[in-house]
Amino acid sequence: MRIIFIRHGQTTGDVEDRYGGDYDDHLSSEGKKQSEILTEELKDKNIELIISSPLIRARESAEIISYGNYPIEVDQKFRERNQYGILTGRIRSKAKQEYPDLVEKLKDRSNTIEGAESYEDFRDRIQKAFEHLVSNPNHHCVAVVWHGGPMRSLFRDILKKGELGKKIGDCGWVELEYQDGQFQLKDSRRIEFLF
Repeated sequence: MRIIFIRHGQTTGDVEDRYGGDYDDHLSSEGKKQSEILTEELKDKNIELIISSPLIRARESAEIISYGNYPIEVDQKFRERNQYGILTGRIRSKAKQEYPDLVEKLKDRSNTIEGAESYEDFRDRIQKAFEHLVSNPNHHCVAVVWHGGPMRSLFRDILKKGELGKKIGDCGWVELEYQDGQFQLKDSRRIEFLF
């Protein structure tokens, strides 16, 4: 079984420098172009199914990648962490002026601010989603379109490989293949590995 984990393209929230998380924004025009380039990169991967986070930016990326060629399933468990709570969707510079203590607290992923999902709950949700995916190998190759937070948790908490670099590129992706009882890194683009 092969799984290609894909971060969505650039969003309107990225352009406006907003706190993302579960802020439900659209792809920017650049994000749409990035997704089209990604489609070309993945054309020979023999994808049979795309599973998408329910957030708009992931679904839009999945639709472009699919181009009507693959079925798309939306799965709530693959959504991004609501790390930013009451700051979700706020412009970062304004949030820093209005809520400096909360912005400082966000520097540690283990902190949970008002209205946010704890890191433990998020990690457990992603772990269960991954386990469910690999325990039902009905396809030879599945693509999962999701977010930077789940991508980090995948390598840090599930695969126990270590940390990813500071930035996961727009439409960054990694292909994993199940071999000899574990997942091996087969291919990737726009992701920095620190291990």
